[in-house]
Amino acid sequence: MTGMLCYGASALPALAGDADAGKDVFKQECAECHTTKEGKNKKGPSLFGIVGRNAGSIADYNYSDALKNAKWVWTEDKLHWYLSQPAKQANPGTKMKYSGLDNAKQLDDLISYLQTNH
Repeated sequence: MTGMLCYGASALPALAGDADAGKDVFKQECAECHTTKEGKNKKGPSLFGIVGRNAGSIADYNYSDALKNAKWVWTEDKLHWYLSQPAKQANPGTKMKYSGLDNAKQLDDLISYLQTNH
């Protein structure tokens, strides 16, 4: 029975990031251009409710054609993919100037924080 418990424990998915730590990552990496306040855009669109939202879909933000035409939903996996590389590589033609976040823990924390904003 113990062997089965150990085997089962190793098959568990990775733990989610720390949303509190992610708030600090947001302040360092994102807050210059984005906010998590609903209905408030800065240089970039509000990230309130981003998880589960269609890309380029806030009506009162002037997205690049590249993002308006991106046919994806901002899932946890899509955010991880997008934010882990330069924005212009992830979505050629985007207006976003971001070089990507290569620290996996900070990225997980950031995405956990973004998931709390809805």
